[in-house]
Amino acid sequence: MSVPIARRLAGSLTEDVVTAFRRDGAAPVRGLFSTDELGWLIEGMEENLRQPSPRAKIASSANDPGRFFEDFCNWRRIGALERFVTDSPLAAAAGALMGGASARFYHDHVLVKTPGTRQRTPWHQDQPYYNIEGRQTVSFWIPVDPVDRASTLEFVAGSHLGPWLMPRAFRDNQAQWFPEGALADLPDIEADRDAFPILGWALQPGDMVAFHMLTLHGAGGVGPDQTRRVFSARFMGDDVRHAPRPWATSPEFAGLAEELPAGAPMDHALFPVLWRRAD
Repeated sequence: MSVPIARRLAGSLTEDVVTAFRRDGAAPVRGLFSTDELGWLIEGMEENLRQPSPRAKIASSANDPGRFFEDFCNWRRIGALERFVTDSPLAAAAGALMGGASARFYHDHVLVKTPGTRQRTPWHQDQPYYNIEGRQTVSFWIPVDPVDRASTLEFVAGSHLGPWLMPRAFRDNQAQWFPEGALADLPDIEADRDAFPILGWALQPGDMVAFHMLTLHGAGGVGPDQTRRVFSARFMGDDVRHAPRPWATSPEFAGLAEELPAGAPMDHALFPVLWRRAD
């Protein structure tokens, strides 16, 4: 780790941040990224918007005044995104938060809400959509535009401690992963927000939010003068194991089950180790 990155981590990833992440399942990390690193990220995301992958989708309806664009797993296809993932303090931050001996990259996710987008990101946990089991996980939500409190990602504090809740399609609320009734349903958080310990923070470029893959989270739309471009990066720690599913996960890693048996560590070229603890 270079000295500048070590110093930035010491300033942004304080003991209080690590404690809050492990206690609440989510915490803001302020001012971690340099101007150059944000430039790589913006360049890569704009290229992704110009040249979406086959995984890309529009998560908003046709009558929405804005557009909610999502795409997955582009970091090796787009050089600027790869540079951000490998050369920024991201992996070292993941290792510090998870507390293990290594941080293995899982996947990237680009989320863009254009001005006036009404489509919410519904409350959900991420891990039930995935093909993994384990406790040592962290996701980073990294905006390249200022995000106000009304449009930020929100979290239910402590929900990362479980249980797993039913994952549903965002547009029609159908259970497309676990069979209907296999997991408990999410509570209606929006109907009674005061009953839940909801966390959320306004963010500036250079900031990010770290959260556990089981933490309940959701977000509102954006105002008519706002664009919300976000890069999300997900990491796995030492205890994560492969959990093949009989359905298409989000994202899907086609053919992985033939190469990596159930219960195996995620030791595969798709998921490189980007940080190791110096012993």
